[in-house]
Amino acid sequence: MADKKAKILLVEDDLFMRRLYSEAFTLAGYTVTAAVDGGEGLMQIYKDIPSIVLLDVMMPEMNGIELLEKIKADPITKHIPVIMLTNLSGKTEENNALSKGAEKYLVKSEYEPKQVVQIVEEILSVHP
Repeated sequence: MADKKAKILLVEDDLFMRRLYSEAFTLAGYTVTAAVDGGEGLMQIYKDIPSIVLLDVMMPEMNGIELLEKIKADPITKHIPVIMLTNLSGKTEENNALSKGAEKYLVKSEYEPKQVVQIVEEILSVHP
């Protein structure tokens, strides 16, 4: 069972999706911080190190892959599990994200928010 005190950082530029996932994780008992793009997400990571990051791929300023690379390149943050949560489907994109250190690559249309919460809980149970 994952620690319900876990802090989730949701980096998502779409307001509806940000609210949808924030609500799902809040209802499940998690503390959620949201950022609207990669630059803001990076600032949030250093402000308060999250337990896990959910990261959209296509965003303005700094995209999700660029942010993933920065997270995994820094010894302070490289241990944080990152889930790519995107509308961008395709094996090339998925393989690219996984090769750069993403834990999972989830296409939003293929998962209900409740399923995403369960996947996060599974990952947090092995990455306390």
